Amino acid sequence: MTSTVATVATSGSLATAAGLLPECGVARFLVLLEGPWATLIVRELLPGPLRFTQLRDALPGISPHTLTSRLRRFEAHGIVTRTAYPEIPPRVEYELTALGERLRPVLEAMAVWALTVPPPADEH
Repeated sequence: MTSTVATVATSGSLATAAGLLPECGVARFLVLLEGPWATLIVRELLPGPLRFTQLRDALPGISPHTLTSRLRRFEAHGIVTRTAYPEIPPRVEYELTALGERLRPVLEAMAVWALTVPPPADEH
């Protein structure tokens, strides 16, 4: 864990040079769910499978490139499955795996905690 913390502190990046996941659980979580979009994508998939355009429409401001990149990363790590149906036009759906579904209590805890944070003193 110390080496992971040192890597984060000195390089500013959570990913190791070899592209391996950090040993520290918190650092690993941050690598897998890098950036705000990743967590929001998981949030949108919690109710069930969605098509790419449904995800994009649910996340105003996300670029198609960013959405594609995050979905591919999630698929590579077993967080999301991608199912392509042989239809015309082609239909592709993304769905959380059992591993991805285990993020539900994490996101719920984040939401509960965030609601307990008071606004800054200058906003009263």
